[in-house]
Amino acid sequence: MKHFSGIITSWYQQNKRDLPWRNTNDPYMIWLSEIILQQTRVDQGMSYYIKFAESFPSVNDLAKADEEKVMKLWQGLGYYSRARNLHAAAKTVKAEYKGKFPSAYETILSLKGIGEYTAAAIASFAFNKPHAVVDGNVYRVLSRVFGIETPIDSTNGKKEFLQLANELLNKKEPALHNQAIMEFGALQCKPQNPDCSVCPLNMHCYAFAKKQVNELPVKSKKTKVRDRFFNYIVLTNKESTIINKRTDKDIWTNLYDFPLIETPMGVAEPDLIVSSEWKKLVGKNKYVLRAVSPEYKHVLSHQKIYARFWEIECAKDLSNFKPDAAIIIKKKDLQKYAVPRLIENYLERKIS
Repeated sequence: MKHFSGIITSWYQQNKRDLPWRNTNDPYMIWLSEIILQQTRVDQGMSYYIKFAESFPSVNDLAKADEEKVMKLWQGLGYYSRARNLHAAAKTVKAEYKGKFPSAYETILSLKGIGEYTAAAIASFAFNKPHAVVDGNVYRVLSRVFGIETPIDSTNGKKEFLQLANELLNKKEPALHNQAIMEFGALQCKPQNPDCSVCPLNMHCYAFAKKQVNELPVKSKKTKVRDRFFNYIVLTNKESTIINKRTDKDIWTNLYDFPLIETPMGVAEPDLIVSSEWKKLVGKNKYVLRAVSPEYKHVLSHQKIYARFWEIECAKDLSNFKPDAAIIIKKKDLQKYAVPRLIENYLERKIS
């Protein structure tokens, strides 16, 4: 379409949101916003962006930061590998590029946690280089306007959309064009029930003409979701509790939770307390089971977690209960540790 870029940039200049990362060409701040906004809504990500920008105003500040602080600031955003990769990439920029964020697309792409979309966004927005961005919003706009039914999660689909995006890109103003098409997808060409009657592209839109707006884009793969059943053993005495740092290759790596017994399905108290895991954790130590929480349901992209918290009051010395990988801390210090949202929800309910 000859005037595609002009139409969407004109729309953008009239309708764009005033977002802080759009008022800078600092590649570090742009990178920070892009990583935070992956799998995160703008309204949710805004406060995290501000916290990170204030705590780590430069890539060197982030590189020098303690991982515990990085993870604590990230707490609640989910997809915690993003935070670990962000921290690792900052260290690379400091060590290999003397703290100056690289400008070449290929070099940006080589940094940990940065894929083709993010590399294109940074190269475009920070350095005005002609690399088209293709995110979920762009897939949606292009598939509807041009009637592309190739699945966006297929190898062929990714190639087809990227090629088209680069053909449409305004090479003289790539940053403006990329911002425009992304914002257009976010605000105008929305996933559900977009208002096509006021869309400036409706006269050129295949999906609008064919009444296929709700059918595009196409995805071929369905994510298989598995159920997991967590039994958190909350061991406390008057002042202290036991927490565990998750170091295995599973969800929430390097975050803290309570000692955990995972079972194939939900279990009742009589079955759990005779299990080998319970006996290994509790042994012959004296304790009182004070309460068992209601079930907490926590949904991740590939998993549904059903969790209960078994609240145990112990004798004065908690060290007899402590698993190898766990630590004993003061209950008042719990807030200092980065925990998954599931644990945060439980603690908030306990406090309230």
